[in-house]
Amino acid sequence: MTYKLIVIGTSLGGLEALQVILSGLPRSFTIPIAVVQHRHKSSDDTLRLILQSYTNLVIKEAEDKEDILSGWVYLAPADYHLLIEGKYTTVSRPYFSLSTDAPVTYARPSIDVLFETAADAYHQKLIGVLLTGANQDGVQGLAKIQARGGITIVEEPESAYCSVMPAAAIALGVADKVLSLLEIPAFLVKICNM
Repeated sequence: MTYKLIVIGTSLGGLEALQVILSGLPRSFTIPIAVVQHRHKSSDDTLRLILQSYTNLVIKEAEDKEDILSGWVYLAPADYHLLIEGKYTTVSRPYFSLSTDAPVTYARPSIDVLFETAADAYHQKLIGVLLTGANQDGVQGLAKIQARGGITIVEEPESAYCSVMPAAAIALGVADKVLSLLEIPAFLVKICNM
């Protein structure tokens, strides 16, 4: 299987989890990554700057109508839902869209919104990763990724800073793989043939 996008969702404890994952990916990792990290609506560029210090991949906040490029890590901007528009085919490529629609599961950006729109766009060419968090945002989105044929990875609750989010995904039966935080980067490299 050739994967074309990885989506990652996290909340409480997510900064440290993202540092582990991004530092474990090689400079040659070409699959684009879109990340929703719950954060305050007035957050500045600090998240991007901190994460950039842990990886050789380029990290940026996604922009409305922006093309999704190989080898980039895109962050959902504070107080915006990050969506994927379009379908992945041999002749067309999806792109990002931003929305200020109402919060979903008390969050904007919402993990579910990113995961569900990515599942519609990429189907079996998508990898969804749900990490530490204190609510159930992302669980329904992970279910949709799985239903569309993508692969779903959930952080092992025992390794999570906050186990609520990963435990909810496991309880719903939407985790294809349950891995410790330290195992996730190596698994991504392996299945993406990097």
